Amino acid sequence: MSFFPKIAFQYEVEEYLTKVFRNNELITALGAQEAENKYQSLLSHLSHPPAFTTVRVNTHLASVKHVKKLLFEEIQKQFKGLHVPVLEHPKLQDILLIPVIGPRRDLKKHASEVIVGAQCGYAVLRGAHVYVPGIVSTSRFVKAGDVVSVYSDIEGKCKRGAKEFDGVKVFLGNGISELSRSEIFSSSGPLKGLGIRMIEPVYLSPSFDNVLPSHLFLQNLPSVVVSHILDPQPGEKILDMCAAPGGKTTHLATLMHDQGEVIAMDKTANKVKKIKQNAELLQLNCIKAFCYDGTKALSVEKREDKQEGPPFLPESFDRILLDAPCSGMGQRPNMAYSSTLKEVTSYQPLQRKLFTVAVKLLKPGGVLVYSTCTITLSENEEQVAWALKTFPCLQLHPQEPHIGGEGMKGAGLSLDQLKLLQRFDPSAVTLQGMDINSLQDSREDDLISLANKDCIGFFIAKFIKLNSK
Repeated sequence: MSFFPKIAFQYEVEEYLTKVFRNNELITALGAQEAENKYQSLLSHLSHPPAFTTVRVNTHLASVKHVKKLLFEEIQKQFKGLHVPVLEHPKLQDILLIPVIGPRRDLKKHASEVIVGAQCGYAVLRGAHVYVPGIVSTSRFVKAGDVVSVYSDIEGKCKRGAKEFDGVKVFLGNGISELSRSEIFSSSGPLKGLGIRMIEPVYLSPSFDNVLPSHLFLQNLPSVVVSHILDPQPGEKILDMCAAPGGKTTHLATLMHDQGEVIAMDKTANKVKKIKQNAELLQLNCIKAFCYDGTKALSVEKREDKQEGPPFLPESFDRILLDAPCSGMGQRPNMAYSSTLKEVTSYQPLQRKLFTVAVKLLKPGGVLVYSTCTITLSENEEQVAWALKTFPCLQLHPQEPHIGGEGMKGAGLSLDQLKLLQRFDPSAVTLQGMDINSLQDSREDDLISLANKDCIGFFIAKFIKLNSK
């Protein structure tokens, strides 16, 4: 039941993806029509938000039960008494799931309009209010206190400060403007802070602005699964190679009970600052964050004894997480993907450079987990096939928990190998809306099953290093 149009790609990217999802292995296994149906379903899912908001509880500071109670009270307050459950996950015992109500098709559209940028629009669809930097355009006479209809400029064609816009726009819901048009587009410089307080979003999802900031971390469900699969133990030395903004880093530290060492690297200084801020907010002390390019993290010379940061000597880490930079096509919602084919295909060589460094930095007997938030074969299953061929010391390993689907056919991997991989494919479930009545009639087991499937597109592979050669 599609509410928004399917995600749009540049023509050359669309052609590329069509070949990926109509590859010979896949068509032989599923048949041409079923393969095509799955692909079209995936395109529809990608333009819609996941069916659940997932939050990870900082179990370093509080119990899941305690935070669940506080969160339930907060949601009751935000939703004015509407009974939306907060669910615990049976296999991921540090997360809470909140069903997303919507799409709501009966909302009245108002004459006063506010146009926001695509990224701001996607945040609104997942529960955020509109902040001033995200506003691109407003109707001529908008003033503070006005009820306005909010739209997303998904193609990025609206000019900043325009008084009207007739291009492609998607209705996100209604809100109350906190500022006048002249304040929003003030000539004295960019304003910060809340611009539109959403009161009738198309998808009803709680806002987490300043809600239990030390106790909760907003994280997509597969991103939580990754850290559990790496399974870090107290006292170990862990490397998170591409760590920003620190969701997985802080999760790893929490799973280790803040005992041991988590080295977090990212090559962008502002992102490293964010990792440190998150570690401090969640009161985790075993994290050490460094601004460094992961492709250069292997030391070819002997280090000084007191040197803490990169580059590191070979075989320095017990476990390594390589949540690699990727084309990001699994992120939801996304209605218009702007990257070119050249950009999409640029990630595979970078991922291989990072992977090669990771293998050398890992101790024999150590665990390497590779993950992406994209849907292509070239960045996922093809990387696994390449890794197994290039590094005889690596062996694919079963994943626990395994709640996504198996790997996708098309990279020449065996059925047994595909079963060891974990691919979260949103098209694995029918796209459906959720209202209060259907929510109250649903069994908890069915809701958990839906949350496992109707999430972002994601891929995970787990390797064990058998020896040092």
